[in-house]
Amino acid sequence: MASRVVAIALAAFSGVAVAQSMFRGDAAHQAVYSTDGPRQFHRVKWTFPTGDQIVSSPVYQNGAIYFGSDDGYVYAVDASDGTQRWKYKTGGPVPATPAVAGGVVYVGSYDGKFYALDATTGKARWKFATDGERRFEAKNLHGMLPKNQTIADPFDVFLSSPVVAQGAVYFGSGDGHLYALDASSGALNWKFKTGDVVHSSPAYADGVVYFGSWDSYFYAVDAKTGAQRWRFQGGEDAAIHNQVGFQSSPAVVDGIVYTGCRDAKLYALDAATGREKWHFDAAASWVITSPAVAQGKVIFGTSDSSLYLVVDAKTGKEIVREQGKAYVFSSPAIAGNTVYGGVLNGTLEARDLASGELLWEFQTDASKRNAGWVLTADRRFNAPLLYPSSWREAPIVATARQFSVGSIFSSPLVVGATVYFGSTDGSLYALE
Repeated sequence: MASRVVAIALAAFSGVAVAQSMFRGDAAHQAVYSTDGPRQFHRVKWTFPTGDQIVSSPVYQNGAIYFGSDDGYVYAVDASDGTQRWKYKTGGPVPATPAVAGGVVYVGSYDGKFYALDATTGKARWKFATDGERRFEAKNLHGMLPKNQTIADPFDVFLSSPVVAQGAVYFGSGDGHLYALDASSGALNWKFKTGDVVHSSPAYADGVVYFGSWDSYFYAVDAKTGAQRWRFQGGEDAAIHNQVGFQSSPAVVDGIVYTGCRDAKLYALDAATGREKWHFDAAASWVITSPAVAQGKVIFGTSDSSLYLVVDAKTGKEIVREQGKAYVFSSPAIAGNTVYGGVLNGTLEARDLASGELLWEFQTDASKRNAGWVLTADRRFNAPLLYPSSWREAPIVATARQFSVGSIFSSPLVVGATVYFGSTDGSLYALE
C-alpha cells in the first residue's frame, strides 16, 4: 500500500491531477519529487507577501500552492504567477503544512482547531476543536534562568502537519494527543495520548501511523483503531531539557522508519517492531529536519553544528559531510539529482545529491538587509551580540532577532523547474 500511495502523490508533480498532496510530497514523507529542479539559479519568478512569518511548507495541487502563515491565514495562490486565489482566517498562527485530498485542504492552527476547507473556494467544510495548543515547556530550559521558571521553547516553531490516508486525516497536537478524524465529516475516530506535546508530523504506511512526541518516545499506532503497535525511547535530559524530544517528522521507506531527535541522533527503526537498526550521532546537535530518502541515502541537517549530512540508508555510515553556516531546521527536498534545503540565516541551498557540492544559493530579502547585524559578514549568527545573557527574556529576544533575517524553516516544494518555500520575512518565494 505504501508504494501505491507514494506513486499517486508523486504524480502530482508531473502535472497530473491526483487525489492528495501533503507535507514532504506523500504520506510516507520521502520528500522525493518526480521532476528535475533547477541546477542553476536563474531568477525570482515571484514573491507573495503575508502579514507575518511563514514556517509552514507549501504544497501543490491543480495549479495552486497552499500554505499557512503566522498571520493566522491559510492561503491558496496561483503557482504560475503568485496571485491570490483565496485566504481563510483562523484564530491563531498557522505554522503547520496543509494536506490536500479529495478537493479539501486540511490544516491545524494555534487556536487549537483543525480545519477542512474547500480547495477551490477556501470556504470551511468543517472544523474540529482539540483540547488546545501549546509549545513544549520546562524549567531551566536550555539553561535559561531563573532555574525555577517554566519557559516555553522558542524553537518549538512547527505545528503537526496532517497526513490523509484511507478516508481519515491524522495529526498531532500540543495537548499531547495524536488525532484521527473522518476526512469527510471531521468526526473523531480515535485519539492517542502521549506524555507531552506532539508537533511531529505523522507519516503513514501499510496501515500504521508513525510519529514522535516531546515525551521522548517515538510511536507506531494502528491507523484504524489507534492501538499502539510499539514505541521507542529516545534520549533523556532531566537537567535542562535540551537533548530531549522528537521534533523531527519521520520518513518511511522499505520497511524502515527514519527520524531525527533532539537527543542529537538520527534513528533508523524497523517499521514492524520498532527495533533500532542503527543511529547516527550528531554530537550534541539537534536533528530537527525530517530526513529525505533516495537512492539508498538519507539526507538531513543539524542545528548548532550546521551540518549537511548524507548517510547510507542501510548502515547509517556517513557518505557526505558539508559544513554549513547556520542552523538547519528546514527539511530537505530531492528533485532529480539536486537537494534543496533552507537555512536559518535566510539562505536556500541547492546541492548535488551525489557529492553534496553547493550548486547555488539564494538569500531572502531580509537576510540581505541583516537588520541589527544579526549575521556576520560570512552569514553566520553573531552569537556574542545575540546572546549576552541567559537571564529572563534575553534568550527569547535573541531568538526573535535570529528569525528576523528571513530564516527558512519551510521545507522546499519542487514543481517542474520551480522551487517554492516560505520565509520568516513573511513572503512565499518562487525561484527558477
